[in-house]
Amino acid sequence: MKIAVVGGGSTYTPELVSGLTRLDVSEFVLQDIDPERRDVVGALARRMLERQGYRGRLEVTDDLDAAVAGADFVLVQIRVGGQQARLADETFPLPCGCIGQETTGAGGLAKALRTVPVVLGIAERVREQADAWIVDFTNPVGIVTRALLDAGHRAIGLCNVAIGFQRQWAGWLGVEPGRLVIDQVGLNHLTWVRRAVLDGRDVLPSILARHGDEIAASLDLPRRLLDELGAVPSYYLRYFYAHDEVLSEQLEGVPRAQTVAEIERGLLELYRDPNVVEKPALLEQRGGAFYSEAALGLVASLVSGDGAVHEVDVRNAGTIAGLADDDVVEVPARVTESGAEPLPQAPLAPELLGLVQHTAAYERLAATAALSRDELDVKKALLAHPLVGQYAVAEDLLERMAAEVLA
Repeated sequence: MKIAVVGGGSTYTPELVSGLTRLDVSEFVLQDIDPERRDVVGALARRMLERQGYRGRLEVTDDLDAAVAGADFVLVQIRVGGQQARLADETFPLPCGCIGQETTGAGGLAKALRTVPVVLGIAERVREQADAWIVDFTNPVGIVTRALLDAGHRAIGLCNVAIGFQRQWAGWLGVEPGRLVIDQVGLNHLTWVRRAVLDGRDVLPSILARHGDEIAASLDLPRRLLDELGAVPSYYLRYFYAHDEVLSEQLEGVPRAQTVAEIERGLLELYRDPNVVEKPALLEQRGGAFYSEAALGLVASLVSGDGAVHEVDVRNAGTIAGLADDDVVEVPARVTESGAEPLPQAPLAPELLGLVQHTAAYERLAATAALSRDELDVKKALLAHPLVGQYAVAEDLLERMAAEVLA
Protein backbone atom coordinates (compact mmCIF):
# COMPACT_ATOMS: atom_id res chain seq x y z
CA MET A 1 0.00 0.00 0.00
CA LYS A 2 1.25 3.48 -0.88
CA ILE A 3 0.34 6.52 1.18
CA ALA A 4 1.24 10.01 0.00
CA VAL A 5 1.03 13.03 2.28
CA VAL A 6 0.61 16.36 0.52
CA GLY A 7 1.90 18.99 2.91
CA GLY A 8 4.26 16.43 4.41
CA GLY A 9 6.50 19.19 5.77
CA SER A 10 3.83 20.11 8.30
CA THR A 11 4.85 20.00 11.93
CA TYR A 12 1.87 17.64 12.34
CA THR A 13 3.62 14.95 10.31
CA PRO A 14 5.54 13.29 13.16
CA GLU A 15 2.16 12.63 14.79
CA LEU A 16 1.19 10.67 11.70
CA VAL A 17 4.56 8.94 11.37
CA SER A 18 4.42 7.76 14.98
CA GLY A 19 1.62 5.33 14.14
CA LEU A 20 2.49 4.41 10.56
CA THR A 21 3.87 0.94 11.25
CA ARG A 22 0.44 -0.18 12.47
CA LEU A 23 -0.44 -0.42 8.78
CA ASP A 24 1.11 -2.51 6.02
CA VAL A 25 2.58 0.44 4.12
CA SER A 26 5.15 -0.43 1.47
CA GLU A 27 5.69 3.14 0.28
CA PHE A 28 5.29 6.36 2.26
CA VAL A 29 5.82 9.69 0.52
CA LEU A 30 6.07 13.13 2.09
CA GLN A 31 5.53 15.87 -0.48
CA ASP A 32 5.97 19.56 0.29
CA ILE A 33 6.84 22.70 -1.65
CA ASP A 34 8.77 24.27 1.26
CA PRO A 35 12.37 22.98 1.02
CA GLU A 36 13.33 23.73 4.64
CA ARG A 37 10.27 22.05 6.15
CA ARG A 38 10.50 19.18 3.70
CA ASP A 39 14.11 18.44 4.61
CA VAL A 40 13.77 18.91 8.36
CA VAL A 41 10.52 17.00 8.81
CA GLY A 42 11.56 14.37 6.27
CA ALA A 43 14.80 13.68 8.13
CA LEU A 44 12.94 13.28 11.44
CA ALA A 45 10.41 10.98 9.77
CA ARG A 46 13.25 8.82 8.49
CA ARG A 47 14.82 8.56 11.95
CA MET A 48 11.45 7.74 13.52
CA LEU A 49 10.67 5.05 10.98
CA GLU A 50 14.12 3.48 11.30
CA ARG A 51 13.63 3.28 15.04
CA GLN A 52 10.24 1.63 14.51
CA GLY A 53 11.79 -0.94 12.18
CA TYR A 54 9.83 0.24 9.14
CA ARG A 55 10.69 -2.00 6.19
CA GLY A 56 9.03 0.01 3.45
CA ARG A 57 10.28 2.89 1.34
CA LEU A 58 10.21 6.50 2.50
CA GLU A 59 10.44 9.23 -0.12
CA VAL A 60 10.62 12.96 0.53
CA THR A 61 9.98 15.15 -2.50
CA ASP A 62 8.61 18.38 -3.95
CA ASP A 63 7.28 16.54 -7.02
CA LEU A 64 3.52 16.22 -6.60
CA ASP A 65 2.97 13.97 -9.60
CA ALA A 66 5.65 11.53 -8.48
CA ALA A 67 4.35 11.62 -4.93
CA VAL A 68 0.77 10.67 -5.80
CA ALA A 69 1.50 8.33 -8.72
CA GLY A 70 0.03 4.93 -7.94
CA ALA A 71 -0.99 5.96 -4.43
CA ASP A 72 -3.79 4.16 -2.65
CA PHE A 73 -4.36 7.04 -0.24
CA VAL A 74 -3.49 10.73 -0.48
CA LEU A 75 -3.68 12.67 2.77
CA VAL A 76 -3.95 16.42 2.22
CA GLN A 77 -2.79 18.63 5.09
CA ILE A 78 -1.74 21.92 3.53
CA ARG A 79 -1.87 25.53 4.71
CA VAL A 80 -1.97 27.87 1.73
CA GLY A 81 -0.08 31.04 2.64
CA GLY A 82 1.42 29.58 5.79
CA GLN A 83 1.13 31.08 9.25
CA GLN A 84 1.17 34.62 7.84
CA ALA A 85 -2.11 33.92 6.09
CA ARG A 86 -3.52 32.46 9.29
CA LEU A 87 -2.51 35.59 11.18
CA ALA A 88 -4.30 37.72 8.58
CA ASP A 89 -7.43 35.57 8.83
CA GLU A 90 -7.48 35.92 12.60
CA THR A 91 -6.98 39.69 12.65
CA PHE A 92 -8.64 41.40 9.65
CA PRO A 93 -12.21 40.80 10.94
CA LEU A 94 -11.53 42.37 14.36
CA PRO A 95 -11.82 46.07 13.33
CA CYS A 96 -15.23 45.21 11.89
CA GLY A 97 -16.42 43.88 15.23
CA CYS A 98 -16.26 40.26 14.05
CA ILE A 99 -14.45 37.30 15.54
CA GLY A 100 -11.21 36.37 13.82
CA GLN A 101 -10.79 32.62 13.40
CA GLU A 102 -9.14 30.57 10.67
CA THR A 103 -11.96 28.08 10.07
CA THR A 104 -15.18 29.97 10.76
CA GLY A 105 -16.59 33.43 10.19
CA ALA A 106 -14.91 35.86 7.80
CA GLY A 107 -11.46 34.43 8.49
CA GLY A 108 -12.68 30.95 7.66
CA LEU A 109 -14.15 32.23 4.42
CA ALA A 110 -10.85 33.88 3.48
CA LYS A 111 -9.10 30.59 4.14
CA ALA A 112 -11.64 28.70 2.03
CA LEU A 113 -11.23 31.15 -0.87
CA ARG A 114 -7.46 30.73 -0.68
CA THR A 115 -7.47 26.96 -0.18
CA VAL A 116 -10.24 25.35 -2.23
CA PRO A 117 -8.73 26.09 -5.67
CA VAL A 118 -5.35 24.74 -4.58
CA VAL A 119 -6.80 21.52 -3.13
CA LEU A 120 -8.90 20.97 -6.24
CA GLY A 121 -5.77 21.40 -8.35
CA ILE A 122 -4.02 18.77 -6.24
CA ALA A 123 -7.01 16.45 -6.54
CA GLU A 124 -6.97 16.72 -10.34
CA ARG A 125 -3.31 15.67 -10.34
CA VAL A 126 -4.24 12.74 -8.08
CA ARG A 127 -7.00 11.71 -10.50
CA GLU A 128 -4.50 11.73 -13.38
CA GLN A 129 -1.92 9.67 -11.50
CA ALA A 130 -3.80 7.25 -9.26
CA ASP A 131 -7.06 5.65 -8.21
CA ALA A 132 -6.75 6.90 -4.66
CA TRP A 133 -8.89 7.90 -1.73
CA ILE A 134 -8.30 11.53 -0.81
CA VAL A 135 -8.45 12.09 2.94
CA ASP A 136 -8.74 15.80 3.66
CA PHE A 137 -7.40 17.22 6.90
CA THR A 138 -7.07 20.71 5.40
CA ASN A 139 -9.31 23.36 6.94
CA PRO A 140 -12.02 24.43 6.54
CA VAL A 141 -12.64 20.69 6.21
CA GLY A 142 -16.38 20.85 5.52
CA ILE A 143 -16.07 23.34 2.66
CA VAL A 144 -12.96 21.71 1.19
CA THR A 145 -14.58 18.27 1.30
CA ARG A 146 -17.74 19.64 -0.31
CA ALA A 147 -15.68 21.11 -3.14
CA LEU A 148 -13.85 17.81 -3.65
CA LEU A 149 -17.08 15.81 -3.76
CA ASP A 150 -18.76 18.36 -6.03
CA ALA A 151 -15.86 17.87 -8.45
CA GLY A 152 -16.37 14.10 -8.42
CA HIS A 153 -13.37 13.09 -6.34
CA ARG A 154 -13.34 10.07 -4.02
CA ALA A 155 -12.82 12.03 -0.83
CA ILE A 156 -13.55 11.93 2.88
CA GLY A 157 -13.01 14.78 5.34
CA LEU A 158 -11.48 14.19 8.74
CA CYS A 159 -11.32 16.17 11.99
CA ASN A 160 -9.85 15.22 15.37
CA VAL A 161 -12.43 16.80 17.72
CA ALA A 162 -14.50 13.64 18.22
CA ILE A 163 -11.52 11.35 18.75
CA GLY A 164 -10.27 13.74 21.43
CA PHE A 165 -13.53 13.30 23.34
CA GLN A 166 -13.39 9.55 22.76
CA ARG A 167 -9.88 9.15 24.16
CA GLN A 168 -10.52 11.33 27.21
CA TRP A 169 -13.88 9.81 28.10
CA ALA A 170 -12.74 6.23 27.53
CA GLY A 171 -9.95 6.96 30.00
CA TRP A 172 -12.47 8.16 32.57
CA LEU A 173 -14.55 5.04 31.99
CA GLY A 174 -11.54 2.74 32.09
CA VAL A 175 -12.38 1.10 28.73
CA GLU A 176 -10.66 0.63 25.39
CA PRO A 177 -11.43 3.67 23.17
CA GLY A 178 -12.68 1.46 20.35
CA ARG A 179 -15.63 0.39 22.48
CA LEU A 180 -16.90 3.96 22.84
CA VAL A 181 -18.75 5.53 19.88
CA ILE A 182 -18.94 9.31 20.08
CA ASP A 183 -22.21 10.29 18.42
CA GLN A 184 -21.07 13.78 17.43
CA VAL A 185 -23.37 15.35 14.85
CA GLY A 186 -23.50 18.54 12.80
CA LEU A 187 -21.08 20.28 10.44
CA ASN A 188 -17.32 20.41 10.68
CA HIS A 189 -16.42 22.62 13.66
CA LEU A 190 -20.13 22.98 14.44
CA THR A 191 -21.01 19.74 16.20
CA TRP A 192 -22.58 18.44 19.38
CA VAL A 193 -22.08 15.09 21.09
CA ARG A 194 -25.60 13.86 21.81
CA ARG A 195 -24.67 10.34 22.87
CA ALA A 196 -21.62 8.37 23.93
CA VAL A 197 -22.40 4.72 23.23
CA LEU A 198 -20.51 2.06 25.16
CA ASP A 199 -21.37 -1.50 24.14
CA GLY A 200 -24.79 -0.35 22.92
CA ARG A 201 -25.62 1.80 25.95
CA ASP A 202 -25.62 5.62 26.07
CA VAL A 203 -23.27 6.64 28.88
CA LEU A 204 -23.25 10.40 28.16
CA PRO A 205 -25.64 11.20 31.07
CA SER A 206 -23.33 9.47 33.54
CA ILE A 207 -20.25 11.15 32.03
CA LEU A 208 -21.91 14.55 32.41
CA ALA A 209 -23.00 13.74 35.95
CA ARG A 210 -19.45 12.86 36.98
CA HIS A 211 -17.33 15.08 34.76
CA GLY A 212 -19.65 17.82 33.47
CA ASP A 213 -17.83 20.60 35.28
CA GLU A 214 -14.50 19.44 33.88
CA ILE A 215 -15.86 19.21 30.33
CA ALA A 216 -17.46 22.65 30.56
CA ALA A 217 -14.23 24.15 31.88
CA SER A 218 -12.25 22.65 29.00
CA LEU A 219 -14.71 24.27 26.57
CA ASP A 220 -14.75 27.53 28.53
CA LEU A 221 -18.54 27.40 28.52
CA PRO A 222 -21.06 27.33 31.42
CA ARG A 223 -21.88 23.91 32.80
CA ARG A 224 -25.57 24.76 32.73
CA LEU A 225 -25.40 25.18 28.95
CA LEU A 226 -24.39 21.53 28.57
CA ASP A 227 -27.21 20.45 30.88
CA GLU A 228 -29.79 22.56 29.07
CA LEU A 229 -28.69 21.33 25.64
CA GLY A 230 -28.37 17.76 26.84
CA ALA A 231 -25.28 17.61 24.65
CA VAL A 232 -21.61 18.52 24.63
CA PRO A 233 -20.75 21.17 22.02
CA SER A 234 -17.47 21.27 20.13
CA TYR A 235 -15.15 23.93 21.52
CA TYR A 236 -15.69 25.83 18.26
CA LEU A 237 -19.25 26.54 19.42
CA ARG A 238 -17.79 29.03 21.90
CA TYR A 239 -17.45 31.47 18.99
CA PHE A 240 -21.25 31.40 18.76
CA TYR A 241 -22.33 30.86 22.38
CA ALA A 242 -19.90 33.41 23.86
CA HIS A 243 -19.37 35.72 20.88
CA ASP A 244 -18.88 39.01 22.72
CA GLU A 245 -16.60 37.47 25.32
CA VAL A 246 -14.43 35.87 22.65
CA LEU A 247 -14.28 39.08 20.61
CA SER A 248 -13.18 41.03 23.68
CA GLU A 249 -10.45 38.46 24.36
CA GLN A 250 -9.23 38.65 20.78
CA LEU A 251 -9.13 42.44 20.74
CA GLU A 252 -6.97 42.46 23.86
CA GLY A 253 -4.98 39.25 23.48
CA VAL A 254 -2.29 37.65 21.35
CA PRO A 255 -3.58 35.97 18.17
CA ARG A 256 -3.48 32.18 18.25
CA ALA A 257 -1.60 32.29 14.93
CA GLN A 258 1.28 34.13 16.60
CA THR A 259 1.44 31.55 19.37
CA VAL A 260 1.32 28.68 16.88
CA ALA A 261 4.08 30.26 14.78
CA GLU A 262 6.30 30.38 17.86
CA ILE A 263 5.50 26.76 18.69
CA GLU A 264 6.30 25.74 15.12
CA ARG A 265 9.67 27.48 15.23
CA GLY A 266 10.46 25.58 18.41
CA LEU A 267 9.28 22.30 16.89
CA LEU A 268 11.40 22.72 13.78
CA GLU A 269 14.44 23.39 15.95
CA LEU A 270 13.73 20.20 17.88
CA TYR A 271 13.19 18.28 14.65
CA ARG A 272 16.65 19.35 13.44
CA ASP A 273 18.33 17.58 16.35
CA PRO A 274 19.66 14.26 14.99
CA ASN A 275 19.15 12.72 18.43
CA VAL A 276 15.38 13.27 18.28
CA VAL A 277 13.82 10.00 17.07
CA GLU A 278 10.20 10.39 18.25
CA LYS A 279 7.58 13.10 18.31
CA PRO A 280 8.42 15.66 21.02
CA ALA A 281 6.05 16.60 23.84
CA LEU A 282 5.90 20.17 22.48
CA LEU A 283 3.85 18.85 19.56
CA GLU A 284 0.88 18.47 21.92
CA GLN A 285 0.71 22.27 22.19
CA ARG A 286 0.45 22.60 18.41
CA GLY A 287 -2.97 20.97 18.30
CA GLY A 288 -3.93 17.99 16.20
CA ALA A 289 -3.99 15.55 19.10
CA PHE A 290 -4.82 12.00 17.99
CA TYR A 291 -4.49 12.98 14.33
CA SER A 292 -2.42 9.83 13.79
CA GLU A 293 -5.07 7.58 15.29
CA ALA A 294 -7.88 9.29 13.38
CA ALA A 295 -6.16 9.27 9.98
CA LEU A 296 -4.57 5.84 10.15
CA GLY A 297 -7.66 4.30 11.72
CA LEU A 298 -9.75 5.60 8.83
CA VAL A 299 -7.25 4.29 6.27
CA ALA A 300 -7.18 0.90 8.01
CA SER A 301 -10.97 0.58 7.76
CA LEU A 302 -11.02 1.63 4.10
CA VAL A 303 -8.44 -1.08 3.39
CA SER A 304 -9.82 -3.90 5.53
CA GLY A 305 -13.53 -3.08 5.36
CA ASP A 306 -13.80 -3.85 9.08
CA GLY A 307 -16.91 -1.67 9.49
CA ALA A 308 -15.45 0.31 12.37
CA VAL A 309 -17.15 3.60 13.24
CA HIS A 310 -15.25 6.82 12.49
CA GLU A 311 -16.30 10.46 12.73
CA VAL A 312 -15.99 11.78 9.19
CA ASP A 313 -17.19 14.49 6.81
CA VAL A 314 -19.42 13.07 4.07
CA ARG A 315 -22.54 13.90 2.05
CA ASN A 316 -25.62 14.22 4.19
CA ALA A 317 -27.78 12.01 1.95
CA GLY A 318 -30.72 12.20 4.34
CA THR A 319 -28.73 11.59 7.52
CA ILE A 320 -29.67 14.87 9.22
CA ALA A 321 -33.27 15.88 8.60
CA GLY A 322 -33.62 19.49 7.52
CA LEU A 323 -30.42 19.61 5.47
CA ALA A 324 -30.01 19.08 1.74
CA ASP A 325 -28.76 15.70 0.60
CA ASP A 326 -25.63 17.26 -0.94
CA ASP A 327 -24.64 19.16 2.20
CA VAL A 328 -21.47 17.84 3.85
CA VAL A 329 -22.03 16.81 7.44
CA GLU A 330 -19.77 15.53 10.19
CA VAL A 331 -21.22 12.36 11.68
CA PRO A 332 -20.21 8.91 12.89
CA ALA A 333 -20.11 6.47 9.99
CA ARG A 334 -19.40 2.80 9.49
CA VAL A 335 -16.43 2.51 7.14
CA THR A 336 -15.78 -0.30 4.66
CA GLU A 337 -13.76 -0.65 1.45
CA SER A 338 -16.52 1.16 -0.44
CA GLY A 339 -16.54 4.21 1.83
CA ALA A 340 -18.40 5.63 4.81
CA GLU A 341 -22.04 4.89 5.59
CA PRO A 342 -23.38 7.39 8.18
CA LEU A 343 -25.14 5.95 11.20
CA PRO A 344 -28.84 6.86 11.41
CA GLN A 345 -29.49 10.07 13.33
CA ALA A 346 -32.49 11.28 15.27
CA PRO A 347 -33.64 14.78 14.22
CA LEU A 348 -31.65 17.64 15.69
CA ALA A 349 -33.39 19.73 18.32
CA PRO A 350 -34.52 23.13 16.94
CA GLU A 351 -31.87 25.03 18.93
CA LEU A 352 -29.21 22.95 17.17
CA LEU A 353 -30.81 22.56 13.76
CA GLY A 354 -31.34 26.29 13.24
CA LEU A 355 -27.64 27.07 13.63
CA VAL A 356 -26.65 24.09 11.47
CA GLN A 357 -29.02 25.11 8.66
CA HIS A 358 -27.80 28.70 8.81
CA THR A 359 -24.16 27.64 8.60
CA ALA A 360 -24.81 24.98 5.94
CA ALA A 361 -26.26 27.72 3.71
CA TYR A 362 -23.08 29.75 4.25
CA GLU A 363 -20.88 26.74 3.38
CA ARG A 364 -22.77 26.21 0.12
CA LEU A 365 -22.22 29.86 -0.80
CA ALA A 366 -18.57 29.73 0.30
CA ALA A 367 -17.88 26.76 -1.96
CA THR A 368 -19.48 28.62 -4.86
CA ALA A 369 -17.47 31.77 -4.16
CA ALA A 370 -14.21 29.84 -3.93
CA LEU A 371 -14.66 28.76 -7.54
CA SER A 372 -16.31 31.82 -9.07
CA ARG A 373 -13.97 34.37 -7.40
CA ASP A 374 -16.89 36.79 -7.78
CA GLU A 375 -17.17 39.53 -5.16
CA LEU A 376 -20.96 39.31 -5.05
CA ASP A 377 -20.73 35.60 -4.25
CA VAL A 378 -18.25 36.36 -1.49
CA LYS A 379 -20.54 39.04 -0.07
CA LYS A 380 -23.49 36.66 -0.09
CA ALA A 381 -21.45 34.10 1.83
CA LEU A 382 -20.51 36.72 4.42
CA LEU A 383 -24.13 37.83 4.75
CA ALA A 384 -25.20 34.23 5.31
CA HIS A 385 -22.70 33.50 8.08
CA PRO A 386 -24.18 33.70 11.61
CA LEU A 387 -21.04 35.49 12.85
CA VAL A 388 -21.34 38.28 10.25
CA GLY A 389 -24.82 38.90 8.85
CA GLN A 390 -24.89 42.71 8.54
CA TYR A 391 -24.62 44.22 5.08
CA ALA A 392 -22.33 47.13 5.95
CA VAL A 393 -20.06 44.80 7.91
CA ALA A 394 -19.97 42.34 5.00
CA GLU A 395 -18.96 45.11 2.61
CA ASP A 396 -16.18 46.24 4.97
CA LEU A 397 -14.92 42.67 5.37
CA LEU A 398 -14.99 42.10 1.62
CA GLU A 399 -12.91 45.21 1.02
CA ARG A 400 -10.35 44.07 3.61
CA MET A 401 -10.01 40.54 2.21
CA ALA A 402 -10.53 40.95 -1.53
CA ALA A 403 -7.06 42.11 -2.49
CA GLU A 404 -5.41 39.13 -0.83
CA VAL A 405 -7.73 36.23 -1.61
CA LEU A 406 -9.46 37.23 -4.86
CA ALA A 407 -6.50 38.63 -6.77
